[in-house]
Amino acid sequence: MTSPKADLLQGTLDMLILRALLLAPLHGYGIIQRIHRMSDEMLTVEQGALYPALYRIELKGWVTSKWDVNETGRQAKFYTLTRAGRKQLRVQEESWDRLALVVAKMRELIAS
Repeated sequence: MTSPKADLLQGTLDMLILRALLLAPLHGYGIIQRIHRMSDEMLTVEQGALYPALYRIELKGWVTSKWDVNETGRQAKFYTLTRAGRKQLRVQEESWDRLALVVAKMRELIAS
């Protein structure tokens, strides 16, 4: 059984990957870079966490992948967000927004 912390982190990583792919298909390292830039360099995703997450969300049908040539001329697997992935991103972002609202309300109650 996984801990609630692991579930939260896994779901958050999935959401970040889906958000990173919203703009365009990317290879793994490109996803890491985009998340780092999108977070104003506050988040760093390790390859050891990224690739299992990509495998998992590909199995769920949220992304597809294909081999292509990257910007340096090397073969790389590029990931593309699917329609189901876009829908899942909306669901996860709505859930995240609700959680953030609850945390903010709790902080207000504690501060008063």
